[in-house]
Amino acid sequence: MSSVELWQVGKSFGEVDIIRDVSLRIEDGEFIVFVGPSGCGKSTLLRLIAGLETASTGTITIGPRVVNDIKPSERSIAMVFQSYALYPHMTVRQNMSIGLQVSGVAKDEIRRRVDGAMQILQLDALMNRKPAQLSGGQRQRVAIGRAIVRSPEVFLFDEPLSNLDAELRVQMRQEIFSLHEKLGTTMIYVTHDQVEAMTLADRIVVLKDGRIEQVGAPLDLYARPANLFVAGFIGSPKMNFLDATLVSQEGSLARLMAAPVGELTFELDAGHVLKPGRYTVGVRPEAIRIGASGGVSFSGEVAAKEVLGNVGYLYLDTTAATRLIVEVPSNANVGRHERHRFSFDAGHCHLFDEQGAAVPLGHSLPVEACA
Repeated sequence: MSSVELWQVGKSFGEVDIIRDVSLRIEDGEFIVFVGPSGCGKSTLLRLIAGLETASTGTITIGPRVVNDIKPSERSIAMVFQSYALYPHMTVRQNMSIGLQVSGVAKDEIRRRVDGAMQILQLDALMNRKPAQLSGGQRQRVAIGRAIVRSPEVFLFDEPLSNLDAELRVQMRQEIFSLHEKLGTTMIYVTHDQVEAMTLADRIVVLKDGRIEQVGAPLDLYARPANLFVAGFIGSPKMNFLDATLVSQEGSLARLMAAPVGELTFELDAGHVLKPGRYTVGVRPEAIRIGASGGVSFSGEVAAKEVLGNVGYLYLDTTAATRLIVEVPSNANVGRHERHRFSFDAGHCHLFDEQGAAVPLGHSLPVEACA
C-alpha cells in the first residue's frame, strides 16, 4: 500500500487549463472518489496519477517516490477503465495472466496470483470461458482481476461501472467495496454518479473546472457543503435555493428576507458580520414538510409529482416564481395542481454569500437533519 500526494499539480493542453493548482494527500489504504460534472477534469487527474498524461506543473508522489518522470509501468499502479478491454480470443484465466507473462513473472507465481484473484472475485467457475460468454458484470470482474494480479500499491478506477445496467451497478459497487475491505489497498475512483461516490468513498473530492471545491467524508459534504456548487451537486434531488437579502444583524443573529417564505433568522458564528447584499438560502427537499406546522411556511402549487416506491417528490410552483422540491411519503394524499401550505425550520437551512461561499453558522447542522 502507498499514499498518493499531489502538490500544486496543473495540466494544460495548449492554452487551455484542464487541471489548476490541485494539492491533495491520499492516505495509505484510503478509498477516494473524484466526482464532478463532465469536463471538470476528474479523469485527467486520474490519468496524471497513472502517468498516461504528463503534469504541466507540480509534483505527484506515490509512496516515497516522486513519479513525474517515471513510466506508467513502473509506478506500481493498476488501472481499471470503463471499457473492459479484454482479449476476445483468450479465456478468463489467460486474460488475467497475459500481463504477468509479458512482464516475465514465473509461471508458478502467475498461477498463484491468478488463482487468488479468481477466488476473491468468485471467477473460478468461469476461468475457461471467453469474454463473449460472460455478462457485463462478469467481464468487469475479469478486468478488476487483471488489475489485482499485478499486486499494485494503488488501484485507479475510471468510471468502471458506466456500461452496466442499474442492477449490475449496485452489485458491482458492493463487490468493489468488499474488495477494498479484503485488500486494504489505496483506491482512487472516478465517477460522475454521486450515488457511487456516497456509498463507496472514505472521502470525496468534488471537482469543478479543474479545481478542488471541497474534500470530505460523504455525510460531511452533504451536511456541510463549502459552497453553492457542492450544495447543489451533492444530494439527489438537489438542494432548493432561495434568493435572500439581508435585513439586519444584531450581534450573532442575522435577519434575512427570502422569497417565498418571508423572514428568516440565522445564528452566525461569533464575530461573523454579514455585508449588505444578496444571499442564498439552501434547504434540502427532505427538510420541508406539508402543512404550516411551526417554523416558516409558504404556499405552493404542485406542478408535478414523482413516486419512487417508498418515497415521493413534489415539484412546487411558488409565489416567487421559484420551483421547489419537497420529499414526501409515497402515499401522501397530494395531487397535481393542488395548492398547499409547506413549512421548514430555519435551523435546517444553509446560507451562502454573494460569491457562493457558505456562511459559518453558530449552530452545527446535524447530519440526521440532512440525511
